[in-house]
Amino acid sequence: MKNLFIMILFLYSSFLIGQNEVYPNKVVTPPEKVVFTFQKEYPGKVPVWTLKYVGDDDDEIRYEAKFKKDINTNALAVYDNLGVLKALELQIPLSQLPLKAQAYLKKNYPASAIKELAVVVDDKNKTTYEVGVQKNSKFYDVVFDKNGGFDVIIEKD
Repeated sequence: MKNLFIMILFLYSSFLIGQNEVYPNKVVTPPEKVVFTFQKEYPGKVPVWTLKYVGDDDDEIRYEAKFKKDINTNALAVYDNLGVLKALELQIPLSQLPLKAQAYLKKNYPASAIKELAVVVDDKNKTTYEVGVQKNSKFYDVVFDKNGGFDVIIEKD
């Protein structure tokens, strides 16, 4: 009976250990290369690091560093596991959004639906503007090109 109890306890604990997985957006410590690159690009800034899986099969790792670029600007720097900067996202006020994008938003969304605005520069130096809007209890990113032309709407989780 004692052996049966130990066997059940062992199987149960093995099952629980197997359930321990890495959740997306969990606060993590990135590899040394990533930290070194961030500190080189943004000396003196203190980031909060999270881990995210991207790609067609969620098989690529990205490390996201959230930090204050200056007193009024939140920033997000995204790195691959080799320390290569993949994107930089900076919060901006509505006045810095191109006029064409402002007109689109005014026509299609009430001002209260707009929750966040950011300019994003990717690793190919392509600039886009992302506007987070809430509509019917769902959150969307409305993406504009560098001139303010509408590109796409992406539903977020």
